[in-house]
Amino acid sequence: MAPINLLEPKHYSGAAESFETLLDNRNVTIERILSPAGTSSERFVQEEDEWVCLLQGEAELEIAGEIHRLQAGEACFIPASTPHRVTDTSGDPTCIWLAVHIR
Repeated sequence: MAPINLLEPKHYSGAAESFETLLDNRNVTIERILSPAGTSSERFVQEEDEWVCLLQGEAELEIAGEIHRLQAGEACFIPASTPHRVTDTSGDPTCIWLAVHIR
């Protein structure tokens, strides 16, 4: 696999979030997510634990009804079966996430 830069592109102008699977094996899936400005996602309730780190930008996550404001470099653990969603994202710079799904 060729190396990638997790922080490229600096700006993303897509209309919807972009999900890129970086690694997928029996226990772990790692994704890079690009969120355009003002993203408000659907509510997720997943069967696996999830750890997310905001690599770039600023964002708000709602986890089990509580709002968490994240800055670049901050991370959250979301236990399995916990309702969560993105409620807002910055546009300059674009939000870039690293998500680790643990089965």
